[in-house]
Amino acid sequence: MFTGDQLVAELVAMGISHVVWLPDSTLGTWESALAASPNLRLIRVCREGEAWAIAAGLHLGGARPLVMIQCTGLFESGDSLRNAIHDYGLPLFAVIGYRSYLIAGSTTTDSARTFTDPILQAFQIDYKLIDTADRLPLLREHYAHCRQTNQPGAVLIAEGTM
Repeated sequence: MFTGDQLVAELVAMGISHVVWLPDSTLGTWESALAASPNLRLIRVCREGEAWAIAAGLHLGGARPLVMIQCTGLFESGDSLRNAIHDYGLPLFAVIGYRSYLIAGSTTTDSARTFTDPILQAFQIDYKLIDTADRLPLLREHYAHCRQTNQPGAVLIAEGTM
């Protein structure tokens, strides 16, 4: 959809200091660009629940972290997410790979498409969908809105093939 270099340019313009992530097959294509950026620190985690806890600690320490995971990792990490954004009230932000979103028609049995939106709504996370390359600026716009309103937020990056 867009290159790692394009994504890095957006993250740097947003003032992101750390990318806390567990990549999937789509997000993982950005790894070399993220790792090569002198303006970002890439922090790899073993489980998505760790990503929220690490991002919370970075935020409390004055950094500007971003969590980057796939939607199935969002499902797995729900308790850690809930604790960070609701119990501690931290305005964390995430880029979430929306698995199978771009698969045309109803030929997939992947339930990730069914549950991603309702899970984000249940956690009261304001989110936007980036489903075409020309919508990449929405990442910066939505991040700025969430920072201004001191609320958590996310963008969903559509994955799959048409």
